[in-house]
Amino acid sequence: MTVTIQLQKPRQVEQVFHGQATSDGAGVSLIRYLYGPLQKRLDPFLMLDAFGSDDPQEYIAGFPDHPHRGFETITYMLEGRMLHRDSAGNEGLLDSGDLQWMCAGRGVIHSEIPQQVEGRMEGFQLWLNLPAKDKMSEPWYQNIQAAEIPVASLENGGHIRVVAGSSHGVQGVMQRPYTEPVYLDVFLPAAGVVAHSLPASHNAFIQLYQGSIKIGGKSMTAPGVIVLANHPDADGVEVQAEDDSRYLLIAGKPLNEPIEQHGPFVMNTRDEIRQAIHDFQNGLLN
Repeated sequence: MTVTIQLQKPRQVEQVFHGQATSDGAGVSLIRYLYGPLQKRLDPFLMLDAFGSDDPQEYIAGFPDHPHRGFETITYMLEGRMLHRDSAGNEGLLDSGDLQWMCAGRGVIHSEIPQQVEGRMEGFQLWLNLPAKDKMSEPWYQNIQAAEIPVASLENGGHIRVVAGSSHGVQGVMQRPYTEPVYLDVFLPAAGVVAHSLPASHNAFIQLYQGSIKIGGKSMTAPGVIVLANHPDADGVEVQAEDDSRYLLIAGKPLNEPIEQHGPFVMNTRDEIRQAIHDFQNGLLN
């Protein structure tokens, strides 16, 4: 049976972002919600991109070979099929509802190429920072099929896919040390209400991608990112759906370390960035 949660001090809305239209890879159209100044506010998260289109010209070329170092990428497919290959010899096909969790560590070169020529391609990619001591760790990759992601069913007819962390007594498929991320994909029917427990130590936000919700008396309509305010006594957030709604609830424990980013490399110092560029240019990320 799903655990019922009663909050004593729910978080409120701090600010709302509607993202910036851009393109990446070989011309894939996307909306970038988390970047630049938000990296410090939402530490340990570095970037959140949403992609979604029925036009194959906006996604068909995908993301050819490109490098990463110093963080983890979490790719969550809502619809479509994407093939991952990397320089460590890993290969995996992401289908609708599937998840890919990759730790770039000291460095990896990978590609993400759509495996469809028509229909909708939709999903998210989130970048999760690594602590300084783990930035040069060995890279690894995990492909998780939709059926492997645990689900917490709610009494109001809603449900929560628990990707990372835990929710309503259900443990997520992924658990990570240090940043202790929470990653939930929530469906709430119209008029449904749910309370989510969150550690007060975590920075947290909601990516609302369908419908409209209300938090602390403030209404928001998809799409957009809702940054949740921090408070030392906060124990979670209460969400009410005004329409049938879906959202990601993402939270993590901040690292409070310097962030130096140069494109696909995220380290702690400029010297480390220069070394990452040197290593890539000299074929040392393979």
